[in-house]
Amino acid sequence: MIGVRKKSGRSAADKDDTVADTSLIAMMKAAEFQSPGSIRFKTMPKIAPGPNELLVRLEGCGVCGSNFPVWEGRPWFRYPFEPGAPGHEGWGRVECTGEAVEGFHEGERVAILSYHAYAEYDVAPADMAVKLPEALDTVPFPGEPLACACNAFTRSAITANDTVAIVGIGFLGALLTALASRTGARVIAISRREFALDTALRFGASEAIVMDDHWEIINKVKRMTGDRLCDVVIEAVGLQWPLDIASELTKERGRLVVAGYHQDGPRSINMQQWNWRGIDVINAHERDPRTYVEGMKTAVELVASGSLDPAPLFTHTFALEDLPDAFELMSKRPDGFMKALVKI
Repeated sequence: MIGVRKKSGRSAADKDDTVADTSLIAMMKAAEFQSPGSIRFKTMPKIAPGPNELLVRLEGCGVCGSNFPVWEGRPWFRYPFEPGAPGHEGWGRVECTGEAVEGFHEGERVAILSYHAYAEYDVAPADMAVKLPEALDTVPFPGEPLACACNAFTRSAITANDTVAIVGIGFLGALLTALASRTGARVIAISRREFALDTALRFGASEAIVMDDHWEIINKVKRMTGDRLCDVVIEAVGLQWPLDIASELTKERGRLVVAGYHQDGPRSINMQQWNWRGIDVINAHERDPRTYVEGMKTAVELVASGSLDPAPLFTHTFALEDLPDAFELMSKRPDGFMKALVKI
């Protein structure tokens, strides 16, 4: 999840549902989070790009788990959110470019790092956009979460000789399973959902363990590894218990990679265990937008070449007006659910 910026190049009229004279103004629709569990759909003047920005006619936006607290509500959020926020997984075609933009042209298909993508249009700095090649012309491409997976994999430094445990098989965990298995590493997938474990096996995991009993999970991994435990453990859930399990499964001088997004408060850790085992703890989250863009470029290369296929993970699709249904589905996470996309 990336931080939310203030709007750039947006009309002042977007603060009001009523525009004095809209007869000559191109309009767009955007979702606006009014309060916890409440989204309205606002018609507003189309965004104007700044000199160094692209205006993109969005084709879709992924629904990120980090947005779920906005739907649920937290005391620190201020409602209403800006129209289109906090959607940040958009892709589409360039509608027009700012006067200083070079290298992008109308009609080109791009994935963008933007912040108001639950809408028909959004703007992004030109250096925060990645062109999608012809091989991906009809493929949904939420660039930001694909970049997260590629960047977390890079930070994990997994090699062919490693035994890797991935704790939590959602969209991110499944992608990390595929990326790790491509190196030749042995991957042990751990998840509470049988469906997710089946997915992990299809994505290259060697073994799968149901995440139900803390000590049984540890004992199973010990048996699988001859009591060595794992060279690399990636926690991809963002909750306390999976973090505890991941710590237990990391061998002496192993690497514990925190890829889950922990957004609901402090965590406790067994520092004595971390000290004794001498493990390296890696926070795989990035904040530099340039690193996200590099991750998107890597994802484009992998998907275009056929080395990575995220398509089976795009399990549910919604219209923009049905965005509340997407969040309700995310709250239930039924069998078969991995990732929801909004098609616009």
